[in-house]
Amino acid sequence: MTILNIIEAIDRWGMKEPNRPVYIEANRTYTYGELKKDSDAIAAYLQKNIGRNRPVVVYGELEFEMLTCFLGASKAGNAYIPIEAHTPKERVEMILEVADPAMVFAVKEWPDIKTAAKIVSLDQLGNICVDVEATSSLEPVVGSETYYIIFTSGTTGVPKGVQISHDNLLSFVNWELSDFGITEGMRFLSQAPYSFDLSVMDLYPALASGGSLTPMAKEVINDFKQLFTLLPTLAIEVWVSTPSFMDICLMEPTFDGEHVDSLKVFLFCGEELPKATAQKLLDRFPKARIFNTYGPTEATVAISGVEITQELLDEYSRVPIGRVKKDTAVYIMNNDQEVSAGEVGEIVIAGPSVSKGYLHNPEKTAAAFFEYKGLSAYRTGDAGKLINDMLIYDGRIDFQVKLHGYRIELEDIDHHLASVSYVKQAAVVPKYQHHKVQQLVAFVVANPHEFEKEFKLTKAIKEELSLSVMDYMIPQKFIYVEQLPLTANGKIDRKGLMNEVNAT
Repeated sequence: MTILNIIEAIDRWGMKEPNRPVYIEANRTYTYGELKKDSDAIAAYLQKNIGRNRPVVVYGELEFEMLTCFLGASKAGNAYIPIEAHTPKERVEMILEVADPAMVFAVKEWPDIKTAAKIVSLDQLGNICVDVEATSSLEPVVGSETYYIIFTSGTTGVPKGVQISHDNLLSFVNWELSDFGITEGMRFLSQAPYSFDLSVMDLYPALASGGSLTPMAKEVINDFKQLFTLLPTLAIEVWVSTPSFMDICLMEPTFDGEHVDSLKVFLFCGEELPKATAQKLLDRFPKARIFNTYGPTEATVAISGVEITQELLDEYSRVPIGRVKKDTAVYIMNNDQEVSAGEVGEIVIAGPSVSKGYLHNPEKTAAAFFEYKGLSAYRTGDAGKLINDMLIYDGRIDFQVKLHGYRIELEDIDHHLASVSYVKQAAVVPKYQHHKVQQLVAFVVANPHEFEKEFKLTKAIKEELSLSVMDYMIPQKFIYVEQLPLTANGKIDRKGLMNEVNAT
């Protein structure tokens, strides 16, 4: 099944089979007919109220209305920016400053944040879906026009908006639908927040193939008792998550092919898949197909994948990140020169799923994106090597890390930690276990304070830091020092601190 247009592929189901389920919540099932009707109304409303190509923010969690707003924006020719409702106020403000959106759809209650954009509440959205007449004169997002913008961590503390075009998304969706055993009408788990591009791995392949999404709320994920009770009852066929989330689920002994016999396909992305996790899955779900995939947000979710088999695990000491999709090329480079076969260098991705760059940020765009052999290319900052046609990951070449699937710039946390009132200076480093980031450790030079115990100081720092960064960016461990070590160049010796943390 080759798709030529994302919107048309999704709308086809709404016209052909309006009662087909698209979004299955515990007490309510939404249909493709509802998705089409509501997104058409939202598109008509946007067309009437704002110009084409102006971005709109969609603020919420995993609600059906998030989907109707995404599609409504796309149908009206507007890029959408998903913002998760738990995002700290300061980060939301920075995203708004960079993006300058024309409208905000507040599916969850909008916080007290000033913006020139028109705010549309959930009640107003409901009225739009009932009252606004659909129009046949829509001009949806096409070709190289931006389809969505996802904000990722930035080195200066200001998030970067990755622009993904309709054609970028098309390249990814067609690959997932052709290479991973996905068939028409499958039921997908929807667990990743929409502001995290892993969610695109379930969202668009499911909708384009007439499948359905089953959301898993944050409250359930954060409460192991609820989570472990829910897992054996899930009637899903395609599992999409980070390996870290799977590690939590595997703590429940009944999470296996016998108790959850509907599961046919596992797709992992967002961080390295540990060998132990892959082995446990093979043992527990012998009838399912398990895939490890790799790719940055800037190249539309993922660009390589491999099916996990016993033979693969026996052959490699580290789970490979797979074979590169047909329309894409990967080059292993050192200072923009290709290295010899089998040598380690920076993974550079070139092809139709590579983003046009960061929104309103020409400097960062020029540093990361370039043209190579006539194709759009992106420097990933990941180290790797190609052995025959198999891509092997070899860690980061800079100070960007992945923790629980979230990409984090260590300098981003440093920047926000330094502005905490109790902190004079700080540097954050990752602690690894089996090549994977296990926790973030902060080395802190503290300002004079009144706390008698270090743990009380740590608690106060964490509380203040939580006002400006996402919860997954808050270091788990704090080490207090009189001064931070410096390199010969007078820079903080982060590598030295990393060695110290990982020596034990």
